[in-house]
Amino acid sequence: MAQVVLRDVVKNYGDIYAVDHVSLTVEDGEFVALVGPSGCGKTTTLNLVAGLIELSDGEIFIGDRQVNDLDPKDRDIAMVFQNYALYPNKTIFKNLAFPLKMRKLPGAEIEKKVRAAAKLLDIEHLLERRPRELSGGQQQRVALGRALVRDPRVFLMDEPLSNLDAKLRTQMRAELKRFHQDLNATVIYVTHDQMEAVTMADKMAVMSGGLLQQYDTPERVFEHPVNTFVASFVGSPAMSLVPGRVVGDGTGAAIEGPDGWTCPLSDANARKAQAATGGEIVLGARHSTIRLHREAAPGTVPGRVYTVEPTGDITYAHVDLGSATVVVSVTPDVKLGLDQPVWLEFDQHKLHLFDGKTGMALADA
Repeated sequence: MAQVVLRDVVKNYGDIYAVDHVSLTVEDGEFVALVGPSGCGKTTTLNLVAGLIELSDGEIFIGDRQVNDLDPKDRDIAMVFQNYALYPNKTIFKNLAFPLKMRKLPGAEIEKKVRAAAKLLDIEHLLERRPRELSGGQQQRVALGRALVRDPRVFLMDEPLSNLDAKLRTQMRAELKRFHQDLNATVIYVTHDQMEAVTMADKMAVMSGGLLQQYDTPERVFEHPVNTFVASFVGSPAMSLVPGRVVGDGTGAAIEGPDGWTCPLSDANARKAQAATGGEIVLGARHSTIRLHREAAPGTVPGRVYTVEPTGDITYAHVDLGSATVVVSVTPDVKLGLDQPVWLEFDQHKLHLFDGKTGMALADA
């Protein structure tokens, strides 16, 4: 396997930048997920690494080789696509053997590699079938196997689970994670589903508008988002973001919402809030860090239940704070009615504060 390095990588079409000076390093054996909404540049970045589209500027290294001008076949990578791209008239064995035949490997070596890949992916019993006789999950394993037999330095995967149903997608997430761990493979994985990134990746690169917003472990991205975009994209449900203004200072500082409510701040959060540009601030909170009260209490913010979503082991209450809505999780035994008055208490130790003008996280002074 190999390290992959992107240095100031750019892909532009005139004034439109699909990838805008992206720099990151994928260490040897790491699983890195490129995540973001449609059109953010993640697939373009993957295609630049693969050599499927031409680089506008910057450098790409795979191992110790700069690959800017190398054809895809010379980059020692293997791709797994969203649509599997299997040959419908070939057996599974022949699908797996095809890339090896193109490299003119001896028949005995092809047989050995195909059997080994099939055993690893538990598709030995499928080798004489054709793709149309397989389920979506089985076809995905075959697509993985065809990449695996090439013994590449890097695996590039472009939303490989997006065509599967929810249950099978969850199962394949676990299998892909085990696949990576067993092989210690270097994997760059594109997905719009941040849950795939959080559950499988060693690191995640969050992209928006062609720009790399944050590159870190899933835990760090979840717990310390660098801006409001990352905060709202990573997590399910998304982090609630509420605009307001800083009022007072020192121990008496608070956030005042546009609808007149106030949320007092701890001393540590008050120090952070003072750095907000022009006093404009965005309060961010995960659903599990907000406590719901049925009656007013010191330090709480008044709201009204907009809707309730039971999910079995947890219930999500959407609470209106005037012009903003906050998602709160409660246990299933908590019964709430629509338009019911409630009061919210924010955990000051887990509160996120962002600059209202720049959207960037406010750090400790």
